[in-house]
Amino acid sequence: MNHSEFAAFLKSRRDRIRPADVGLPAGPRRRVPGLRREEVAQLAGLSADYYTELERGRGAQPSAQVLTALARALRLNGDERDHLFHLADRPVPPATHGPAAQVQPALLGLLDRLTTTPAQVITDLHQTLVQNELAAALVGRPPAVRGPAASLVYRWFTDPDARGLYPPEDHPHHSRVFVADLQAVAARRGGDSEVRRMVAALRRRSEEFTALWDTHDVALRRTDHKRIVHPSLGVIELDCHSLFSEDGHQRLLWFSAPPGTEGAAQLELLSVIGMQDMTAGEHSASG
Repeated sequence: MNHSEFAAFLKSRRDRIRPADVGLPAGPRRRVPGLRREEVAQLAGLSADYYTELERGRGAQPSAQVLTALARALRLNGDERDHLFHLADRPVPPATHGPAAQVQPALLGLLDRLTTTPAQVITDLHQTLVQNELAAALVGRPPAVRGPAASLVYRWFTDPDARGLYPPEDHPHHSRVFVADLQAVAARRGGDSEVRRMVAALRRRSEEFTALWDTHDVALRRTDHKRIVHPSLGVIELDCHSLFSEDGHQRLLWFSAPPGTEGAAQLELLSVIGMQDMTAGEHSASG
């Protein structure tokens, strides 16, 4: 690993980002042109001491997960992210290529500003790309898998554990909505190979999916009222909203509840308990 070049690249990318770009106040005593080290660490979910060591050219080789978090926090484009992996002497993951793998800057900027409500960015195939801490506490971290299994739609029809996020009586509704949404995505994509492979695999593995697919119902999932099963707070009733990127490849999802409702009170409590009762991938849902 080229520690000195890696450190210099991190600093150069940090210096170019203004606090307003990531929803942070400039502050009257800011002495650096870009973000502070501790701010990058916070955005990447790392300790300030660990990030400081990286930028000083010290410490162990960062993992691929850390590199991905840094790339997102520093708003790296595809070429810059690949360069970061090369400097760290890590293989560039295949998922870093393609139109849906890199979070679109406009959605990422909005996500950074949604600090008091669960929010995340997903692909049109319901693969979670990035989420804030409240979303992770609400629906769990996405599983560390690739291929079709990275999609909640695929897991919904092939892995019974993926349905634990919602009460059993709500499962038929979500099945219908997922399939109708996938129909719309397949049409918009023009039946590209990724969608064709997913649909073919689901038809082989799930009679429920096949029956719903053959109804040809089509409807993008723009808004929905959901009941989410949380391990500590019980069932939380929330509204789920979607903001689509211009090309339709990605969506910003956020969850809300009307003021004064039990759901609103549960969201406030969620911000307090955070991830303390959650395990990685417990729900593994994209919303």
